[in-house]
Amino acid sequence: MRMGVQSLAVACGALALCLALTTATNPGFVVRITQAGLDYANQQGRAILEKELAQLKLPDISGKSGKVRYELTRLRIPSFRLPYSKITPISNVGLQVTLSNAFAEMVGAWRTKFLFIRSSGSFNLKVENAYIKITLSLGRDTTGKPTVSTSACSASISKVRVRFSGKLGWLYNLFHKVIESKLRKTLESKVCDNVAKSVHNKLQTYLQTLPVTAKIDGKTGIDYSLVASPRATAQFLDVDLKGEFYSLAHRSTVPFPPLPLAFPSDHDRMVYFGASSYFFNTAGIAYHEAGALVFEITDAMIPKDAVFRLDTSLFSAFIPQLEERYPNMPMKFMLSTPTAPFLTIGPGGISFQPVVDAQAYVILPNSSLAPLFVLSLTGNVSAVINVRSGRIVGSLDVGRIRLSLKDSAVGTFQVQSLQSIMNYLTSRVVLPRLNARLDEGWRLPMPNGIQLSNILVKFYQNFLLLGADVHFQSRG
Repeated sequence: MRMGVQSLAVACGALALCLALTTATNPGFVVRITQAGLDYANQQGRAILEKELAQLKLPDISGKSGKVRYELTRLRIPSFRLPYSKITPISNVGLQVTLSNAFAEMVGAWRTKFLFIRSSGSFNLKVENAYIKITLSLGRDTTGKPTVSTSACSASISKVRVRFSGKLGWLYNLFHKVIESKLRKTLESKVCDNVAKSVHNKLQTYLQTLPVTAKIDGKTGIDYSLVASPRATAQFLDVDLKGEFYSLAHRSTVPFPPLPLAFPSDHDRMVYFGASSYFFNTAGIAYHEAGALVFEITDAMIPKDAVFRLDTSLFSAFIPQLEERYPNMPMKFMLSTPTAPFLTIGPGGISFQPVVDAQAYVILPNSSLAPLFVLSLTGNVSAVINVRSGRIVGSLDVGRIRLSLKDSAVGTFQVQSLQSIMNYLTSRVVLPRLNARLDEGWRLPMPNGIQLSNILVKFYQNFLLLGADVHFQSRG
């Protein structure tokens, strides 16, 4: 009986594990912060924390030593220096921040009463060899934004030296150890209180500027929400994002899941962005659903240096019926994709073979349209990707187009005769407009004030890797 219960427990555990694995959500986009990136964040954060600690508000201190009553007031810290600090990722925990050899200076006023004698003056205190250890827990909120909180903080001060001045300053100096002990405990407590407030008010507020949804234009947006809490390992910090484009008019379920990303161990740059094929293919779906993959070609769009105009006389040599039914009349093409384009990413780059329907119309004298024929266009398309001003930008290049006749209202004809015309319209009219849109790019998932440099672009199986160094530009 006992063995049966154990077997049942094992089976249930295995089933639960399988369900957990099958329901785990792979990210469509990954941001990896390396130790070099954490070191840079450490530099920026240390400068901010120094300013915060220099504004510590300390309470007045009063007490009695023997027959002497004393009071310390107007406590102020003119300077707080953190010469050494380090941010280290801790697996399954988050980030650990250590600050050592810190030193500070405190000034204030004192008042004393000894029997019937009252006196006052000022004092100067020096703090040396302070050590602060902070543990930051990382998570995500209900909107998919990252969260950070102080889960642990300890502060210890090795050495405190206080010097009193004034008529009875010598009296304070007799029991300075008592005063130093009180000031040490007050400082150690207030430092951690201030760190927790700084993390909440500064760091957490700053992380909230990460755009979990970014509107691209009037038709589409990008979902950069976190699919899991940030993962820390001994070498880096990974942030898994949904990485999904969507139509603003109607968001539908993507018919395929994101594939796992086999991230390389590169660590030369401060930050790496992994954009999966899922990320780019959802863009095709979103634009297709939004009706944005429809292009019109009219005679007004033909370059002035072209040796032809877009009218029936151009096609009459290949389609005699046009001359009979629509002599010398203007034409237009309406290009659309019957299905969303689907691309592949490999070590050689990005490539795809979109299928495009080219519906030809004649424009009648009353401006109405009469359908002529529909061509199916296919061809190899390659993409060049780069990063500029914090945005993914790109351009497309189209190889030789293959034509087939899909439908015709003017009889059958040899579509190969239209090859050079369609190549020209694609390369000189459609492609420049597509590339102009791609050159506007899509914003990378970064908080405010981040600028990228030293860009690296690499292609791997099923994803594109972008590496960069980071510069933080404060907006005041």
